[in-house]
Amino acid sequence: MADSSPLQPPIRSICVYCGSSESTLPAYHELATRFGEALAARGLRMVYGGGSIGLMGRCAKAAHAAGGEVLGVMPRFLERREIVLDSVPHRMVDTMHERKMIMFEESDAFVVLPGGIGTLEEAVETLSWRRLDLHRKPVVFLSEDDFWAPFFTLIQHTIDAKLTPASFSDAVVNATSIEACFAALDLKVPA
Repeated sequence: MADSSPLQPPIRSICVYCGSSESTLPAYHELATRFGEALAARGLRMVYGGGSIGLMGRCAKAAHAAGGEVLGVMPRFLERREIVLDSVPHRMVDTMHERKMIMFEESDAFVVLPGGIGTLEEAVETLSWRRLDLHRKPVVFLSEDDFWAPFFTLIQHTIDAKLTPASFSDAVVNATSIEACFAALDLKVPA
């Protein structure tokens, strides 16, 4: 996982962390669909949790329908719960740890759409690895309604309490549009 190079290679694969809920706001489902289409339009491969439901399903289906490359990674015990999206390649694994490691290894950057505790757990682990200098891959949180604002308030709180270095705020971006998300990724990863 360690990365000793000062600059990351160009982004070709983006890991998308997001919710699997079907009952969330339609605006979040719509954002996931548009983001999947945007990934495909830019020729970026989507790496995600492998499910066909919720935001993750909509994002993957949209990317695939638009001609994009998609890789799903699904733990066997979630097969019935998250329902594997069979129309895209996927890897079946035994544990959540394996899922997250493969998603990490297959991705050049991370985008976090709205989600619940599982999404937050994946994002925080990725940020923790970044804090420990195990990688320098960009991480962007994307919502159009400030869904992630409380999370960024918490990060700032830990910085203010001198529990997280101030420089860590440069490791993560809060984007409020798909265009701002891709702009942040371009800024974080020089070509």
